[in-house]
Amino acid sequence: MGLGILVDGRWVSDRDQEDKQGRFVRPDTTFRNRITADGSSGYKAEPGRYHLYVSLACPWAHRTLIVRALSGLTEAISVSVVDPVIEDNGWEFSDAPGTIPDEVNQAHYLWEIYTKAEPDYSGRVTVPVLWDKQTQAIVNNESRDIIRMLDTEFRSIATATVDLCPEALESAIDETITAIYQPINNGVYRAGFATHQHAYEEAVSDLFDALDHWETLLGNQRYLCGNALTEADVCMFTTLLRFDVVYYTHFKCNLRRIIDYPNLWGYLRDIYQHPGVRETCNIDHIKQHYFKSHPKVNPTRIVPKGPVIDFEAHQGRDRLFSPQAQATPAVT
Repeated sequence: MGLGILVDGRWVSDRDQEDKQGRFVRPDTTFRNRITADGSSGYKAEPGRYHLYVSLACPWAHRTLIVRALSGLTEAISVSVVDPVIEDNGWEFSDAPGTIPDEVNQAHYLWEIYTKAEPDYSGRVTVPVLWDKQTQAIVNNESRDIIRMLDTEFRSIATATVDLCPEALESAIDETITAIYQPINNGVYRAGFATHQHAYEEAVSDLFDALDHWETLLGNQRYLCGNALTEADVCMFTTLLRFDVVYYTHFKCNLRRIIDYPNLWGYLRDIYQHPGVRETCNIDHIKQHYFKSHPKVNPTRIVPKGPVIDFEAHQGRDRLFSPQAQATPAVT
């Protein structure tokens, strides 16, 4: 079983994703429309109009759930949660613990949402998906776009006052999200899905060079862009949460664990313990997904019992750094 894809609206269940050098290649997302507060884009931010399709296992989808929660949009934007395990028909809506059925379109598989929006669609079928109930369309399936829209365009609707992208920090946030994407967020996949030794070692070197860099930076400030929690931290967090649980073993990212980095480990627990975040985290879904959905990486599909990680352990970073610290631009 490989990662499926739609070709002219027809589901193909096996399609490899590496180049001739054995490097994992992540296809671009396709739906990139925007919701705006005033509706000038054609999609106005309104309560009850939009629906999120997510996986609790997927780090990209997890980003959107965190921002939805921190922004107080859980009532304004409904959600469906797919089964953690990808089978031959891709992401599926099931009755497994922790899932939420598709009560908007009554789909059985996520690819049906894509073909409902675009009957002859060709491309990957991924989460997250931001769906417009009013026009029956996929607005966007790029997590970076979605979290920015949830954070900035829905403020008149949001019940929380959290600002994850303050105007003064926007450039630093965007630089940081870009800086961590290829070596860290995508780097674990580049390592795990590499099919040649050189491609794997290249990815792992990039990954740990980047982790070493951010470990040093986090010795001097609480978060990636200073002492305020931002979108950049949400993007880093969802990868770090999965690292020791999955990526260290399953994707062979085993030079060091996050728990071996004093600053990154404290930073990870700091965000996990931030009000509203822990409720979006589902370690069981994460383990079920990775160990059972990638038989080329784990042919037996056995899910390990461990590791035992205490994300609730005291982290102390809230007392180490004052809120007045200035932002530090990302360094690649």
